[in-house]
Amino acid sequence: MPPPSDIVKVAIEWPGANAQLIEIDQKKPLSSIIREVCDGWSLSGSEQFALRYADGPQLYITEQSRGEIKNGTILRLAISPARAARQLLERIQSHGIDARLEALKELAKLSADPTFATEFINMEGIGTLARLVESGTHFGEMLAFTLTAFLELMDHGIVSWDLISLSFIKQIAGYVNQPMVDVSILQRSLAILESMVLNSHSLYQRVAQEITVGQLIGHLSNQEIQTYAIALINALFLKAPEDRRQEMASTLAQKHLRSIILNHIIRGNRPIKAEMAHQLYVLQVLTFNLLEERMMTKMDPTDQAQRDIIFELRRIAFDGDNDPSGTEKRKAMYTKDYKMLGFTNHVNPALDFTQTPPGMLALDNMLYLAKLHQDTYIRIVLENSSREDKHECPFGRCAIELTRMLCEILQVGELPNEGCNDYHPMFFTHDRAWEEFFCVCIQLLNKTWKEMRATAEDFNKVMQVVREQICRALAMKPSSLEQFKSKLRNLSYSEILRLRQSERMSQDDFQSPPIIELRERIQPEILELIKQQRLNRLCEGSCFRKLGNRRRQEKFWFCRLSLNHKVLHYGDLDETPQGEVPFELLTDKIPVSDIKSVVTGKDCPHMKEKSALKQNKEVLELAFSILYDPDEALNFVAPNKYEYCIWTDGLCALLGREMGSDLTRSDLDTLISMEMKLRLLDLENITIPEAPPPVPKEPSTYNFTYNYG
Repeated sequence: MPPPSDIVKVAIEWPGANAQLIEIDQKKPLSSIIREVCDGWSLSGSEQFALRYADGPQLYITEQSRGEIKNGTILRLAISPARAARQLLERIQSHGIDARLEALKELAKLSADPTFATEFINMEGIGTLARLVESGTHFGEMLAFTLTAFLELMDHGIVSWDLISLSFIKQIAGYVNQPMVDVSILQRSLAILESMVLNSHSLYQRVAQEITVGQLIGHLSNQEIQTYAIALINALFLKAPEDRRQEMASTLAQKHLRSIILNHIIRGNRPIKAEMAHQLYVLQVLTFNLLEERMMTKMDPTDQAQRDIIFELRRIAFDGDNDPSGTEKRKAMYTKDYKMLGFTNHVNPALDFTQTPPGMLALDNMLYLAKLHQDTYIRIVLENSSREDKHECPFGRCAIELTRMLCEILQVGELPNEGCNDYHPMFFTHDRAWEEFFCVCIQLLNKTWKEMRATAEDFNKVMQVVREQICRALAMKPSSLEQFKSKLRNLSYSEILRLRQSERMSQDDFQSPPIIELRERIQPEILELIKQQRLNRLCEGSCFRKLGNRRRQEKFWFCRLSLNHKVLHYGDLDETPQGEVPFELLTDKIPVSDIKSVVTGKDCPHMKEKSALKQNKEVLELAFSILYDPDEALNFVAPNKYEYCIWTDGLCALLGREMGSDLTRSDLDTLISMEMKLRLLDLENITIPEAPPPVPKEPSTYNFTYNYG
């Protein structure tokens, strides 16, 4: 009988004594259990003791956490958290260096425990540690353990970071700025500064005054502290006021942060761990978020400087130096040119940029393409202006919508997600990664438009395909923009269609309720189709090898089902038949009503006989028998696995039993998938060249082809 759920069997250790094997009643107070344990070792003052886990983090067990104890857990009797905090507080202030070092080492370990941390903080322990740091008298291991304990205690969130003094900040910042500092001290100092910045606005300002970005970038060449350095850069970036972020981004660019990250981290000789991947993702998000201001800025149609950008786009595309002199003629030409550029508002294209997002960011992207990739820009514009109207790809409209789409894909303006590691190496390979990304994608859009032979009515469909192409290519994590282009070349419109069809038929997609319902509705029809095919094959009949004690000359026999499915006809043959064997030549028969069951493999009578024991495994797997009244058997050895499945399934169908062979399961999945594909494609009105014929309604005309090797 299992023990009650509130009884837990554990082992409890105490130094220098045999472990106690006890049953903890979770209904009893924890203090009573500790008293019983102490009594078992004759220890007085049970209130000075507590239970801790013997393995892992070795956390203290409290009334709140005791429910997590499992059967078989090993616990340890230890001094209580309050007593441990008091003793350690005294020891870290002792004069003996060795004693202080051991105390700080133990404190660094215990500080991760929230129960101990609460007791230590209540005794003003954090203030004591801060004074030890500010004194500047601790170095090496002693300082490293002090900083570790301080960070662990603060991370519990019991006290506010705002209580930290300026002298403490200066001391920690000093460790970061010093050229030769122990790695463990540098790691903890960077982590403490990061926590200050993230948890207090006032501390952000103080840290920003003490630490320069250049000093942090200098630490990126050290693999032991790269992650900590980037984490602090991200924290300063994240908490910086709006007006300072662009300034900070310029400083980072001047200090070549991107190339340093690319060469020392992304392309370094160490694999990128999860925390580093997260920090790279955060930096990527914060960098793209610098675009938010332009993304949310509407164009002012009356601003001449902004209108001049549109004029520049027109000039580059159509060589505007040859403008006509007359105002009316020039206005008419401008309208025509703006239409050829693909703007929605031909008369005043500035109105196209009044919607946010993407706002002015779209115009920035178009100008970058026109100036930095002028040949590509001119080719796209002129190529589409020379097409038939119904097939022209409107460059202006496409560029604006594409910019909006890219902002959504890269989540421009959104804060980083905690725990997300989705960074893209290719964005660290170019100083103008966003603009270059746009230039690649606008060429993709133009190419896909042509492949789809799209018209203006197909605009949204084209954008959906382009979005899928971009997302699929990004998911492959290309290491450079060139590799990104290569991935896109392999994701043509026809390939996207093929992938969609393949994934639609995958097992995962069958989990949605409408698909499950459709599958359940189709399955009985397909099973009936398979059943009829099996019975038709039995009516056609098959030739079987005849096994005897002496096999000097191989003999055959033939068996087939009557057309009315009521009688099995069989008889011997001198040789393998060519074509159909008439019923008249098959002299023996078994009424189907007399059949009791069908058995296979070792259960067959001819496989139990002495001579059959010598048969190899292949023969055993092809054997089946019909048992019929009165206690008779008709024994078969199929010529191959296909005939074996056809006959065993067909006989089961004949007897009204479930067909369970691998062949039937395969046929069922294949035919259901085929039928569902045809129905779904018909619903979506998608035309696929050389589509397979629909499943015929007459079972006898359906051909199955298998290869059993």
